[in-house]
Amino acid sequence: MIRRLPIVPTLLVLAAVAAMVALGLWQLRRAEEKAALLARYASAATLGPVPWPQGEAAREAALYRASALDCTRVLGMRATAGRSAQGQSGWAHVARCRLPDGAEAEVALGWSRQPYAPQWNGGPVTGVVAPAGEAGARLVAQPPQAGLAPLARPDPGDLPNNHLAYAGQWFFFALTALIVYALALRRRWRG
Repeated sequence: MIRRLPIVPTLLVLAAVAAMVALGLWQLRRAEEKAALLARYASAATLGPVPWPQGEAAREAALYRASALDCTRVLGMRATAGRSAQGQSGWAHVARCRLPDGAEAEVALGWSRQPYAPQWNGGPVTGVVAPAGEAGARLVAQPPQAGLAPLARPDPGDLPNNHLAYAGQWFFFALTALIVYALALRRRWRG
């Protein structure tokens, strides 16, 4: 006796499974791309210094490389959670600076145990270009400024590369959908 598959539910399940498998394959490609990006970032520390980057493409190319800027005016100061070069938790003190060309940049001046803003009037700063959320990039001062302790050097190894886990999840979801659908069909045919 040949049992007939319900057409619409079967097509919906197969479409969902195909979408999940496609998402899993996309995550596998993203994992390879991310691994290449992290390898490029890791090798950036061995390259020479770059001018302070202006624009998104320049910031991306400068990440984890040595750079310098001249803070002609401190526009603001804030404290955020940070780690010292010795791995202690505390506060990273970040200055928002006006540059000679009128652009703005963030400088992570250094680390302290207290969140109170240090006195700093700007000036030339050297350091490492690090990712900084909406700002795009910030200069992590090396040596630290304003009498602060050194911050932990920006490490591309801190960036997550969990695309392989996401791929596994999508493949697992696809397999689960097929198993659940097969069990539902079996129950329907028995009943």
